[in-house]
Amino acid sequence: MQVEIQGIYAALATTSIEKAERFYTLLFGREPDDRPMDGLIQWQDVAGANIQIFHNRENAGSGRLTIVVPEMERARRSLEEMSVDLTDELKGDYGRIAQFADPDGNRITLAEPPARPFSR
Repeated sequence: MQVEIQGIYAALATTSIEKAERFYTLLFGREPDDRPMDGLIQWQDVAGANIQIFHNRENAGSGRLTIVVPEMERARRSLEEMSVDLTDELKGDYGRIAQFADPDGNRITLAEPPARPFSR
C-alpha cells in the first residue's frame, strides 16, 4: 500500500516573511498564491513545483533549491536586474550551474541542461 499524494511542496525557512516575500515575488514574477497560516506563504505551480516560505529563525539560511533554466545568460541578466549576483558557472557533462543566495542565505542553484541529451 502507498500513501495517496495530492501535492508536494519544497520549503525554505526565513527570518523575515516580508523580506522573503519581496525577494521571491521578484524571482517568480508574481505574488504568493496563498497564506495558509501566520508565518507561511506559498506559490503553487512555479514551473510545476510548489514552494513554501516559512518563518523559522533557527533554520533560516540552511535550505537548498535548484531551479532549471532554459538559458543561463538570460537568467543571469534577469537576476542582475534584481541586484542578485550569480557565482561563476561550473560546467559538466550535464549542463552548467551557477548559484546565488536569498536574503537569508538559502542557497539557490540555477541549472541549465546541456544542448544535447545526457547519455549514461
